[in-house]
Amino acid sequence: MMTFGLISLGLIFLVGGAEALVRGASRLARMVGVSPLVVGLIVVAYGTSAPEMMVSVKGALSGQADIALGNVVGSNIFNVLFILGISALITPLVISQQLIRTDVPIMIGVSLVAIAMGWDGSVSRWEGLILVAGLIAYTVFVIRNSLKEKKAEVKEEYNKEYDGKNSKSAGNIFIQAIWILAGLVLLVLGARWFVEGSILLARSFGVSELVIGLTIIAAGTSMPEVATSIMAAIRGERDIAVGNVVGSNIFNILGVLGISALVAPNGIAVSPALINFDMPAMLAVSIACLPIFFTGNLIARWEGAVFLAYYAAYTVYLLLQSWQHDQLAAFSHTMLIFVIPLTGMTLWVLAYRQHNSKSLARR
Repeated sequence: MMTFGLISLGLIFLVGGAEALVRGASRLARMVGVSPLVVGLIVVAYGTSAPEMMVSVKGALSGQADIALGNVVGSNIFNVLFILGISALITPLVISQQLIRTDVPIMIGVSLVAIAMGWDGSVSRWEGLILVAGLIAYTVFVIRNSLKEKKAEVKEEYNKEYDGKNSKSAGNIFIQAIWILAGLVLLVLGARWFVEGSILLARSFGVSELVIGLTIIAAGTSMPEVATSIMAAIRGERDIAVGNVVGSNIFNILGVLGISALVAPNGIAVSPALINFDMPAMLAVSIACLPIFFTGNLIARWEGAVFLAYYAAYTVYLLLQSWQHDQLAAFSHTMLIFVIPLTGMTLWVLAYRQHNSKSLARR
């Protein structure tokens, strides 16, 4: 009863915190004239990644490398496949041109960097310092890029999303800052209780520490992103819903992994299982965003359903692997030989047709 009580209370706090954070962040952006995409990429994404930071740093300091790194990798996979999937099922997500041109390629690039750093079996403290420096550079780049944005169509998009309102009174700004702070506090508390309850539940079923990090903790610490993106999608703040996911993934690698490697006495050890499967899977789901985002600058409901199905398949694979189930080989072969290639071919055909239609329209 105590375990289920922790999980339930955590979920209640997560929903309330997400509502407060989205409300405050979107209104504050409108007041100071910052684009909703930047709010999603920076303010909301970094704030909702606080639980990942807490769990991974704690794992790094206590020598639980599988939990520290598994949390980062699992959260990034969960963010793309589950959060974007369920948000797109609620409402088709219109994708900003900045995400397609800049932020998704950066997400893919930092995923490659993480794999390269971990290839020798560890992420050292110096490599952690490089990742943190990359986070600072990315943050400055996003903010400067937003301030320099002069395109008329982008300004029109921002004005439409903000309803042309731009109140900048100090009192109003302070109130929205309180909303954001309250939302973050609720999210952190809710994620902590949800994770504690989930770990107790998972251990009672004999699940390994790495699988706990990749699934239960990853999903639990991503609950703020889940609640925030769903709430943003419901409220029509689509740039926040998508930017939150992309920004969180970039922050998880550059910030969470970087700081965890910095504080760990000997860096973060990387297990062969992570290098051979889970980190490449993280890279694959990042790359999968490109053809989907290119197809009409929209994540359609059916594409969201495909993402959710893949996350379910990934979770089943991890559980079968953890339990050394007899059906593991058959399941793996089915995914590798039939499902993944077929889905990839479908997405790239759609992207190719979309590119051709745009080329014909220009002519």
